[in-house]
Amino acid sequence: MGRTYLVEEGIGQYLTELSTKVKPYVTGLLIGQCSPQRDYVIRAVRTPPKEQQQEESLGPPKLASLDEEWITTHASQVSRMLPGGLLVLGVFMIATPELAKDGQNALRKLIFSVEKSLSKRRLWKPTEEEVSDRAALQICSATKKVVCRTYDVQDPKSSAKPADWKYQSALTASWVALGCTVNVNIHIPLLATSPNHDLEKNTKNGLNRWSKQIEDSVFLINGQVKDEDTELLEGQKKFRGNTQAGIQFSDVKVLTQLCQGASPRSTATVQVCSGSINLRGAVKCRAYIHSNKPKVKEAIQALKRDIINTLSDRCEILFEDLILNEGPQKKNVGREYHVLPQRLFVPVAGSSVMLSDYKFGDEAAGEIQERFVEMLDQPVQAEDMHIAEDISTVDICPVTDSPSDTPQAQLTKATLLLKLQQNMGLVVAAAVAVLASIFSFNYFSD
Repeated sequence: MGRTYLVEEGIGQYLTELSTKVKPYVTGLLIGQCSPQRDYVIRAVRTPPKEQQQEESLGPPKLASLDEEWITTHASQVSRMLPGGLLVLGVFMIATPELAKDGQNALRKLIFSVEKSLSKRRLWKPTEEEVSDRAALQICSATKKVVCRTYDVQDPKSSAKPADWKYQSALTASWVALGCTVNVNIHIPLLATSPNHDLEKNTKNGLNRWSKQIEDSVFLINGQVKDEDTELLEGQKKFRGNTQAGIQFSDVKVLTQLCQGASPRSTATVQVCSGSINLRGAVKCRAYIHSNKPKVKEAIQALKRDIINTLSDRCEILFEDLILNEGPQKKNVGREYHVLPQRLFVPVAGSSVMLSDYKFGDEAAGEIQERFVEMLDQPVQAEDMHIAEDISTVDICPVTDSPSDTPQAQLTKATLLLKLQQNMGLVVAAAVAVLASIFSFNYFSD
């Protein structure tokens, strides 16, 4: 038995309108949520047309001209705009009858390319029980026939499996929203051995370590620690007063552990560093989960991934902006402060789920509106854009070199990556050694 896709009713109309304009084909992304029982598709978004596409379309129509890189780049950009719980579920293609024969092969190739591109950016790994099927939707522009198949993206040799495509009205009306604010204060050493002091690579390595701390955190949902295998909505009737447009909202507190790892003993790592990167601020995170008896672990997993994604995405956007404005070969000659883009949430017509984007301080509302039209084929009003948080910063601190620096002096600048209890452990061990030697000396003296 294949998977079932429950699809927001408005998507049917959107795809029908696209099919009347197709010359000779159009591709796009399917956005939604996976669950063990069924999958939910809440948006379909066409691939933005390229400027030179008009000239290229003068030749005979063929799917071999599909711009795979352009489509995967679009998928990466769209994934940044999705809150926790939502992902790119698959791809669609509307094509003329003469191209239908090669449609599934083209879709299969796109599905694996998109998944490969998205997985490269993730700082988290999918779980073993996670759904890895992705949808390939093909529509004939003449007959309007819809064929939905799935491929397992974890299996490169996966063959197509049939799937049900069913429209449903008000699909997200009773979904659950979870929100939290996470205070961030991350210190990332810049190793002296790192080639060209690659800020982006060092930052990603630091965020990788931080993401493991988030994975190990304790999550309080409406002030309670809940068993992961219980139903999220169990006993939540009293929270109905805190709803908006049918969405049930849960406030979440994230408690991060002071120490990582179960072992009380550890070895100090001494690393010679050329400086450090400090990420500071408070980030707003949000996740949505379906209302069909969701488990607590599904909701927590969706929120964890949003926490990790939102900080990682902002850093990516910042470095892209720096390369654009300053060039990739810029050398850091002094201390630098940068402001990470702020997150904003935007309600989308026909859905109870809000999408998000990131805004630099000097960006006008019109630029955000243009991005929503280009990336999501969705106009938004300026007054509907809600900036959710205060400013978060990146502080890049180089170590000032001086002629008197000796290898020993450089070592004193080394970053000791020690946990609090490790420092205490070394002090206690040293104290015990001193006492033991005194006791031994007194004993033999007597």
